[in-house]
Amino acid sequence: MRTLRIRTFTLICFLLILALPWMFYLSAHLAETKSLSLKAGGPQNERNQRLLTEAVRQIEENADRWTDPEWQNRMQARLQEARLGAEIRSASDQVLFRFSPETQGAFSSAERFTVIRDGQVVGRVVVQAPKSNVVSFHAAIAGFVLALAAIAAAMRRLLLKPLERIRAAVLAFAAGEWDVRLPASRITEIAAVRDGFEGMVEGLRRSHQKQAELEEERRFVIAAVAHDLRTPLFALRGYLDGLEQGIAQTPEQMAKYVAVCKDKSAQLDRLVEDLFTFTKMEYADTSKHERTIDLKRILEGSMDSLRPPAENKHISIETHLEAEAAVKGDAHLLERAMNNLLDNAVRHAPVHGQIAVRCVRDGGKVRFSFRDTGPGFTEEELQRVFEPLYRGEASRNRLTGGSGLGLTISRRILRQHGGDLAAGNHPEGGALLTGWIPAAEDGDGERDRE
Repeated sequence: MRTLRIRTFTLICFLLILALPWMFYLSAHLAETKSLSLKAGGPQNERNQRLLTEAVRQIEENADRWTDPEWQNRMQARLQEARLGAEIRSASDQVLFRFSPETQGAFSSAERFTVIRDGQVVGRVVVQAPKSNVVSFHAAIAGFVLALAAIAAAMRRLLLKPLERIRAAVLAFAAGEWDVRLPASRITEIAAVRDGFEGMVEGLRRSHQKQAELEEERRFVIAAVAHDLRTPLFALRGYLDGLEQGIAQTPEQMAKYVAVCKDKSAQLDRLVEDLFTFTKMEYADTSKHERTIDLKRILEGSMDSLRPPAENKHISIETHLEAEAAVKGDAHLLERAMNNLLDNAVRHAPVHGQIAVRCVRDGGKVRFSFRDTGPGFTEEELQRVFEPLYRGEASRNRLTGGSGLGLTISRRILRQHGGDLAAGNHPEGGALLTGWIPAAEDGDGERDRE
C-alpha cells in the first residue's frame, strides 16, 4: 500500500484550499457570463450594457404603447435575452408592465427613472440588472467550505483515527493484552510508528515467553537438584549414623559402609561439578581461551579415563581417529564435552557391548560420533534429551543414569565453539551422538602443547 508523508499531505490540503474555491468561482462566472474573461469591461459586460441601454430606450420611446400586449411580449423577450427585469408604473402609480427573470433573485441591482413628456410625468420605470460577480463570489465561498470539509474528513480518516487506535492499543498493551494489532495507515510516519509498535510488541512477547520458559526451567532445576541431592545425602547420613552407632562391628562391614559413603560423596561431587559447569556455561567466553587443539588427543584422553568402567562391563571400544583433527577453542571445556559423551555411551552400553568412536575432518569441519550398542533413544528422549536435568528413566536412578546435565553441557560447549550436537539412533541399533566443530586453519591460533 502506497503511503503519503505528512508534508505531502499538508501540501495537497493547501493546494485543495487554493484550487477548489477558484474552480467554483470560474464555473459560476462561466455559467453567468458565458465567458472566462474576468475583466470588468469585457465583451459580455459591454453586451449587457448595450442591451440595458436598448431596453431603456425602447421603454422611453414607446410610452404610448406600454399597455399594448404585442409590445409587452416583444419587450419581455428582449428583457429575457438580456436577463433584465423591468417594472412600468403609470403616473397614478398603477402597474402597467412587470417582468422578472428566474435568475434575478436577490443578486440584482435596480435603476429607477421617470418618463416625462411635454412637461408631464407619463410614468415611472424600474429596471433590475444582475449584480456583477456576486454569484461567482458566493460560489467561491462554497468551494472554500467544501475544501475545508474534505480536508477535515481526510484528516480524521488518515490522521486522527489511526492515532486514536494507537493510543487505545498502547493502553491495552499496558493493561497486559498481548494480541494487539493496529490498522494500516496511508500516512508514512504513522505507518512507521505502527510497524515499530508491532515490532516492539512482538519483541516483548518473545521476551515474556522466554522469561516464562526460563522461570519454568528454573523451578524444574531447583526441584530436580533438590531430589538428586536428597537421595545420596540421605544414604550418606544413614551409613554414617550406622558407623557412629557401631552397627558395623567387623572390619569387613566397616569397609563396606565406608565404601558406600565414598561412593555417595563421589555422586555429590559429580552433581555439584555438573551444576557448576552448567551454570558457568551461561557466562563462558571461549574467545578468551582459544587455542589450536588436537581433538584426536582429547578423545584419546577421554577414552583412557573411562576405560576402567568400560572394562568392568567388558565393553570393547572401536576407534577411527584421523590425524588431522585440529580445532580452535578451550581444551578444558572440549575435554569435558567429550568425557560426557563417552560416559553416556559407557553407561548405556550393555555388558559385553561395543562403542564406536569416530573423528574425521570434512572440509572446514571436524566431525565426530559416539555409537553404543545399547537400547538407543525413545521418541520422547529424542525430543528432550538435551533438556537440563532430563533423564529418560522415570525413577531418575543413578545406577542407569547420570545427573541429566551431561548431554546438555556438551551441546552448549560445542555451540559456544561454533559447532553443534545431535542425537539419534543408528540403523543397526543403539544410540548415536554426532557433532562437529569448525576446523582450525593451518597456523591459526596458539598451539596447545599440554
